[in-house]
Amino acid sequence: MSELKSAYLNPTASTGSAVNYSAPNLTLHPPRSPRTRLGGYVHLPRLIDKARAVVAGTNGDFHYNCPIDQRFLTYTGLNPDALFAEIKAGKSDSEILAYVNAHATPARHPAEIAAWSLWFEQLTATPPDARAFFNDVHRKNAPDRHDIATWFDWLELDDYVTFGGKA
Repeated sequence: MSELKSAYLNPTASTGSAVNYSAPNLTLHPPRSPRTRLGGYVHLPRLIDKARAVVAGTNGDFHYNCPIDQRFLTYTGLNPDALFAEIKAGKSDSEILAYVNAHATPARHPAEIAAWSLWFEQLTATPPDARAFFNDVHRKNAPDRHDIATWFDWLELDDYVTFGGKA
């Protein structure tokens, strides 16, 4: 077992095929949709799922603190290592949300969170290299889908196709 896996091993992780949201097995199913909200924040539940899976060693191809996660972390001003430590401690979604709200810098009003979440849901790939990556995966997964415009559209499509769906 790699040093990383043994350092983050979660002995309570499910070994069966049932979904265990405290340590999801992202080799069997994707994390929650980036559109799923917690405390008004889009993407936070997905970020939590990926971090929990890293802790359990069941993250598959999913990564914590990826560029999309970093958008959330930048908006909230949270340190990714500190947030990861809270998640690794086995805290519930509600406890993680309380941590986010207590440590967000600056503190955010619910209306600000709602506006940011709406903006994030509509975010498209803009730099040329990001656009090329987006387009390559889009062409591979669903070349005839003209409704895939945002990163969230792209993530949901990629999750669906990766786990056996037909686009």
